[in-house]
Amino acid sequence: MTHCTSMIEAFRAGGDFHSRTAMDMYPHVRKAVEAGEVLLEWDTALGAPTKPLLKDLYGSERRRAKVLNFSIAYGKTASGLAKDWGVPLKEAKATLDAWYCSRPEVLEWQRRTIVEAHATGLTRTLMGRYRPLQGINDRTSRSLRNHAERAAINTPIQGGAADIVMAGMIKIHTNSLLRQLGWRILLQIHDEIILEGPAVSADTVFPIVMHCMEHPFKRDLLVDLVVNGKVADTWYDAK
Repeated sequence: MTHCTSMIEAFRAGGDFHSRTAMDMYPHVRKAVEAGEVLLEWDTALGAPTKPLLKDLYGSERRRAKVLNFSIAYGKTASGLAKDWGVPLKEAKATLDAWYCSRPEVLEWQRRTIVEAHATGLTRTLMGRYRPLQGINDRTSRSLRNHAERAAINTPIQGGAADIVMAGMIKIHTNSLLRQLGWRILLQIHDEIILEGPAVSADTVFPIVMHCMEHPFKRDLLVDLVVNGKVADTWYDAK
């Protein structure tokens, strides 16, 4: 969507995305990681970490990075951050600038999306579903315009996530082998899909469902879609 190089690299690297964001935002955190003073992440299967983890030693920086990773999608501004965090506007702006510094493509995409929204009066998701933006060009209400501009940015992101789930569900629903084996979609909760079918064919069905969710479109995205799945008797057991 934004073709952001640093975010693509972080997703492809896997692991703790928020810690990687904090490392990109704060020079002192990056310096500590590169000096080997802290670990970016750790595989718990290897036992206890040999050094402090970034998320523990620099918890405050990571928390702010995590907040920005999510709130940027809602068009969060420096004034909004200052109010949420109870910090001076200057400090909030510096934090926001630090996030965008390693992600200039995101800022450019936001600007381009808003310009297009003003020109067309709507915004679109990954699959082209459009949302009219009431008030995007309202000359009497700045708050209405700002709300519409935030929606112009947010809709492609959240709507795109919905597109991914919907496309995966369609692939599952139309899979002839799944139907033949007696499996069907029982429920969808946000980005989770619950299927129901005969236990005897669960081992055969599981990789098919995983593939449908990992590759919902004819053409794959720039980053892999990491999917977690489990076979269980109840939804509670599968969590």
